[in-house]
Formats: sequence, structure tokens, C-alpha cells
Amino acid sequence: MAWIRSSTDLRNNYNEISSFCHKHREPVFITKNGAGDLAVMSMETYELLSGRLELYRLLDEGEEDFKHGRIYSAEAVFSELRRDMENGTL
Repeated sequence: MAWIRSSTDLRNNYNEISSFCHKHREPVFITKNGAGDLAVMSMETYELLSGRLELYRLLDEGEEDFKHGRIYSAEAVFSELRRDMENGTL
């Protein structure tokens, strides 16, 4: 369940909000004048979410390559890697 706090609570109860974010690995939504303003989360949660987004982007890129026939056999890839290593370009 989302935890919603005011900007005043963030200022006055920072340690409590920080502890919640670390313990539950969830963001806290901060309101300003009764409207949504910020989402606050631990650095660990942020890095996890950012990593997932990057993974999804790469998977989507791979899926697009596959759909458009931009695929290579494992043998071709390893052969090219070996050649690059031998030429010192890798």
C-alpha cells in the first residue's frame, strides 16, 4: 500500500520516512498543498528500478532486432570476437 506524506512531514520526520523507504523498499509519495509532488525512495530501490528499466529497454531492442532479422549465430559472434581479440581491437 502506498504511503503518502506531506512535504511538512518530510521536513519534520525525515528519519522516519527514510527508515520506511529502506525497510519496505517502496517509495513514499510526498504532497505539496494537497497535491502529489514527489516520490521519495532509497538509493537501493532507485538503482533496482533503474536496472530493471535498462533491462526492459535492452530486451525490447533485442526483440526488435529479431523481428527485423538482425540476428547472428553464436558461432558467427564468437568468431568475430576471436578475430577482434587477435587483432587487438577488443
